[in-house]
Amino acid sequence: MIDLYYWTTPNGHKITIFLEEAKLPYTIKPVNIGRGEQFEPAFLAIAPNNRIPAMVDLDPGDGKAPIPIFESGAMLLYLAAKTGKFLPKATRGWVEVTQWLMWQMGGLGPMAGQNHHFSHYAPEKLPYAIQRYVKETGRLYAVMNKRLADREFLAGKYSIADMACYPWVVPHQRQGQNLDDFPHLKRWFETIRARPAVVRAYALAASINTRPTVDDEARKILFGQGASTVK
Repeated sequence: MIDLYYWTTPNGHKITIFLEEAKLPYTIKPVNIGRGEQFEPAFLAIAPNNRIPAMVDLDPGDGKAPIPIFESGAMLLYLAAKTGKFLPKATRGWVEVTQWLMWQMGGLGPMAGQNHHFSHYAPEKLPYAIQRYVKETGRLYAVMNKRLADREFLAGKYSIADMACYPWVVPHQRQGQNLDDFPHLKRWFETIRARPAVVRAYALAASINTRPTVDDEARKILFGQGASTVK
């Protein structure tokens, strides 16, 4: 059984998609990041970076204590190793998947996140920052589009790389992107969106967070953090 500490963000969706695809039993532990629940001591004991998602594998299979894990990429790698699914064991296939997973962790996620911030949440509109991140998001979409020109999924077969990238493409309109400009990416996106496990994961999200709008209280919590918030 997996205890998943989760909120309805792209990084959170990565893990619910995997758990639904693999049909692993799990329990959702909602962490409302717009209300500061990520700073509660019990959560910080699992996720010292006060970010979701995080999880605890209550039955890691070695007869020892439960394993807590934070960082969505590490969680996907762990779950793939645990189940033997969505990550090839052979070296070449493993490299294909993990390099695109790291590409998402170091590129698509952070750049699209800054795009969201400056385009929608920053207290003042900074044209340079907005243009910078909208253009970089478009460049990253183009990288995916080129990659997908001759293969169905990012690493050939459906994998944790696709699960990591897909949630960051879901808000493409808010990122100032038109999927019609990226036909291979659009085909990939629509293929993943139709997968039953993905449908279930997003239906779960809608049932957990019925107020996805970032209000003034959430802005102060989410965008006002500094060194003093680490306790």
